Amino acid sequence: MFDIKRSMTTQNIAEVTQLLDAVEKADNRKPLNDHLWIDLRQGGRPGFAGLIARHQHTGQPIAYCQISRGNDSWALDLVVDPQHRNETLNLGTALLGEAAKLISDEGGGHVHWWVYGATSVHDALAKHINLHAGRALLQMHVTLPLAQQVINATTQVATQSFRVGIDEDAWLTVNNRAFSSHSEQGGWTKQILQSRQSEKWFNPNGLLLYFLSGENKQTLVAFCWTKIDRESDPKVGEIYVIAVDPQFHGQGLGRSLTVAGLNSLTTAGATTGMLFVDKDNIAAIATYTKLGFTVRHQEQAFVGDIAPSSKQT
Repeated sequence: MFDIKRSMTTQNIAEVTQLLDAVEKADNRKPLNDHLWIDLRQGGRPGFAGLIARHQHTGQPIAYCQISRGNDSWALDLVVDPQHRNETLNLGTALLGEAAKLISDEGGGHVHWWVYGATSVHDALAKHINLHAGRALLQMHVTLPLAQQVINATTQVATQSFRVGIDEDAWLTVNNRAFSSHSEQGGWTKQILQSRQSEKWFNPNGLLLYFLSGENKQTLVAFCWTKIDRESDPKVGEIYVIAVDPQFHGQGLGRSLTVAGLNSLTTAGATTGMLFVDKDNIAAIATYTKLGFTVRHQEQAFVGDIAPSSKQT
């Protein structure tokens, strides 16, 4: 049996969080990305639904499926209790099938489901709702501090920390230009940015901005946003988002901002740097490899389009 929640109560959120904590402990990684996690905590944003499968005797959640509407697509995720993973196919078939119906009833659209360590079971579940393998993300790690020769071979740029209440508009302009075709990072609003600023891990000193000075003004052209999750492992620092305004591509700013971010993480106490990059982004992977990054894991996106239901047509 499972519940469909379009608005999550405090108790619902606590139950699901307990399940997510158990999964994180078993897998040593957070089972939901930041976008989905914030949607869960808000508990009822338009386009949100949480589906909770419960144990038939105890009533405790044993699987959780979430849909969240983005700017021009739907995000989907499935989490199964480590003690019930032998039931993943059955649980996933029921939950993902119902999630697909909800998306269809809301007008349908493009759907992406990110899976860590995809197996044949995930392939079958994706096929069940007419999704297919799409983008792949590589998780890359590097030991900190960076080797001195790497730093010496990098053009150093002067960055400044993000100023809350001042730099939001400039940051949004660069972010949305750089990620204009990205389903998750593109099209951000001030509300989305403020939701990240309200997270416990947010530190304006970890959001490095690079400005160019012009006639009586400064123009933001690149940034490197870093984070350290103090609640899990403070020794791992992540380059959360890095971007260069497309007008300034080809000037080596990506490498310079990456090194600036990693040096900032070192100063904050991190001994390992981590980031995600599209497997097809050959140029970025080459840059990170030269800095000493190596691939640790891969995440697979299953994507597809769900048609609107008859009542929507």
